[in-house]
Amino acid sequence: MSIRFTAQARRGMVALTVAAGLALGAAGCGGSGNDAKKPDTSASPSKTSGSQPSAQEGQSQAPLAELTGPDGLSLQITSAARDSGGFLTVNGVMKNDGDKSVVIPVALRGDETEILRHGTSLGGATLVDSTAKKRYYVLRDTDGRPLTTTDFGSLNAGQTLPVFMQFPAPPSSTSEVTLQLPTFASGTIKISG
Repeated sequence: MSIRFTAQARRGMVALTVAAGLALGAAGCGGSGNDAKKPDTSASPSKTSGSQPSAQEGQSQAPLAELTGPDGLSLQITSAARDSGGFLTVNGVMKNDGDKSVVIPVALRGDETEILRHGTSLGGATLVDSTAKKRYYVLRDTDGRPLTTTDFGSLNAGQTLPVFMQFPAPPSSTSEVTLQLPTFASGTIKISG
């Protein structure tokens, strides 16, 4: 009985230590009051750029790729950007181009046991770097939930749904990857950042 209590106490202390470390790490990313001048310096170039479209305007006009799926579903990829943390976030819009309501296929979540427990998602998505011959899977949090859009059901005719998927970032030398999503055609996308 005391061994069981000791093991549970150790697990609790490990969980508490990990949670405290994550909280300190998140607080460290918040920045300090010394960053007050940074928005001014980043805003200056946009004043001189004239009437060029913003990044969001450019993304909405020309998607990086369009993947077609079953029953009139399509996925337009609007951005694929690296961040300083070593992640690649792919954003897009799922659309029902058909004339009737469509249930988004559960096959999109893939077939990994850990992901199946967390409901519908885009957890089955992968990125393929054919140059380096590597495949990247959707990231998961500490509870095994995929870092993607989750808990969706159906789309009415003409309805859209903004979606995202987060992957480990390929090396900076990789500028293009192929996005694969179960039941959808594959598409090549360019990485920014």
